Amino acid sequence: MKYYFFLLTIICYHIGFSQNNNNFVSDVWVSDLGDETYQNPIIHADYSDPDVVRVGDDYFMTASSFNCVPGLPILHSKDMVNWKLVNYALKKQVPEDVFNIPQHGNGVWAPSIRYHNDELYIYWGDPDFGVYMVKTKDPFGNWDAPVLVMPAKGAIDACPLWDDNGRVYLVHGWAGSRAGVKSILTVRELNKEGTAVIDEGQHVYDGHEIDPTVEGSKFYKRNGYYYIFAPAGGVSTGWQLALRSKNVYGPYERKVVLEQGKTDINGPHQGAWVDTPSGESWFYHFQDVEAYGRIVHLQPMSWSNDWPLMGEDLDGNGIGEPVKSHKKPHIGKTYPIVTPQDTDMFTGNNIGLQWQYQANTNILWHSKLRGSDNLRLFSIKTPKKSKNLWMTPNLLLQKFPAKNFVATTKIKLIPEEAVSDKAAGLIIMGMDYASLQITHQENNYYIQQIVAKKAIKGGEEEIIESQKLKTNEAYFKVEVTGHGLDAICQFSYSENGKKYKKIGKPFTALPGKWIGTKVGLFSVRGEESTRGGYADVDWFKVSK
Repeated sequence: MKYYFFLLTIICYHIGFSQNNNNFVSDVWVSDLGDETYQNPIIHADYSDPDVVRVGDDYFMTASSFNCVPGLPILHSKDMVNWKLVNYALKKQVPEDVFNIPQHGNGVWAPSIRYHNDELYIYWGDPDFGVYMVKTKDPFGNWDAPVLVMPAKGAIDACPLWDDNGRVYLVHGWAGSRAGVKSILTVRELNKEGTAVIDEGQHVYDGHEIDPTVEGSKFYKRNGYYYIFAPAGGVSTGWQLALRSKNVYGPYERKVVLEQGKTDINGPHQGAWVDTPSGESWFYHFQDVEAYGRIVHLQPMSWSNDWPLMGEDLDGNGIGEPVKSHKKPHIGKTYPIVTPQDTDMFTGNNIGLQWQYQANTNILWHSKLRGSDNLRLFSIKTPKKSKNLWMTPNLLLQKFPAKNFVATTKIKLIPEEAVSDKAAGLIIMGMDYASLQITHQENNYYIQQIVAKKAIKGGEEEIIESQKLKTNEAYFKVEVTGHGLDAICQFSYSENGKKYKKIGKPFTALPGKWIGTKVGLFSVRGEESTRGGYADVDWFKVSK
């Protein structure tokens, strides 16, 4: 009966999937080239620290979500190249009272996803609280409530291994910012249910001399060897290690198996080894590209003398280098092209899965009535004494979907009272941010470009340009253009949806705390308002 219930769940999902005809293909980035080859990145969006597992002929990916809610995205693929965002495993961050307030850079760090005993498990380290686990028999449905497997300060990047002798192990790294020590990997034993650590653990690798900041550990077993795959050397400058031993506690041999080499794909590391039913090996990893986040690549993977090599050994030094394009994995079937969602026409019963808030969600932040064709964002008070939106939880945001793209939306502001402190608009959010907002003053409506430099440190908003509008609605646009690693953002607006006028100055996006820059929507009010106000958003389109 192994995974038959799981398989039935997937079949039912695909029936609904086909009936709804909801394959989404982005206008701005597609990895599948349509000729049995693909181009990297496999996903041009900030799915940081990706991990992937195969269940039969289905593949599931998750990634770090930090403070963004919902958390632990679940992506699904049939061919390892075309990925669809289908769910989240974590509806709210725990402890809930802590994450009801934005906790930038905290929360879910570097998860691992595994399949065992007809269930999918995800483990992750929260650097402030310890190692958590969630599991499910239905990855497209509800996931169980999180279990705190190991209370700890600074334990991160956790991954389990169900050994063939019936024992269960967990490997993890350490965050120096919390633990005071980093660059070491530790193995502990779990109970058979995988719900609790049952020993003090042993350090199995110390990277201080040659592999500083070794972290992101993933546990595997093959041909009698225990393998720990782990990145080292830093997010944007590092390399991928493979450690192996015949004993789970070591000593572990070391080999660098993927490096940047002469390619322009920096820091190629931290990801997932996945095999196909036909026996091919593949490796997913990320590349840090500043404002665009940590984007996902797929590398062919081979084995020699029980050592892996990812990518291709272009210079003959025995270490793989990442490829820009390659023949697709041999699956035996051809599947439709699909990408993670970006455009949202707000015609369904819910908003698109691409949207996340900056903290645990509140039902009063937005309304999406069944049968309606727009999204209503209520004017929520900004935090007291806040000089900007950095700590505002109700920003509705999504990841940058490509290096070059245009985001447009139509927004109508309904203030409901005369107080002039309601605003709604389009935002480019990071440690600096810029927005294009509609606001009202003395019974008139204005559109304004706003910039907040050093928002992370409390920098005040500055009005760069303000223009009077004829009505309380407008069309908003931001064009994002890549110049090297810089993302240059130019805002414009229209009152008729046809002719757009540039407003303000070009803005260079900055990433958030451990995440890429995000684009999205907001609706807020200040301290003077006592009640009410909302913004109606007709649609949110992403295009070339």
